[in-house]
Amino acid sequence: MVFSSKSEKETFGFGQKFSRRLKGGEIIGLVGDLGAGKTVFVRGLASGLGIRQKITSPTFVFMKNYLVGKQAIKELVHIDAYRIKRAADMDEIGIKDYLCRQDAVVVIEWAEKIKKIMPGQTKFLFFNIKNNHRLIKF
Repeated sequence: MVFSSKSEKETFGFGQKFSRRLKGGEIIGLVGDLGAGKTVFVRGLASGLGIRQKITSPTFVFMKNYLVGKQAIKELVHIDAYRIKRAADMDEIGIKDYLCRQDAVVVIEWAEKIKKIMPGQTKFLFFNIKNNHRLIKF
């Protein structure tokens, strides 16, 4: 399935709608170039989960955690693998502890860089820019 977005507002809205499908335990890998809309999608996802904090990409800290407050989903874990050299480096932030949690949703930007350690049930979304549109394939 492909979603076509003409603006940040539409990408944000798609993230909000996508959040309605989440039950907890999901791992979502985001793949796409810089500026393709990955972080905007996460902002919408967070908004849909009821998170009111400002969502920024965790490029320099690798991971940010946000409390959710829904019954089944307690936490949104936002990871950015852009600066990772080797997938094994993610062990230093304790990623394996998060990948098995049923009360969290884990979203990983630049997931292709750590594909080796991603569980088989990971849902991948691919972000592409084409003619000033963002195409999101899932």
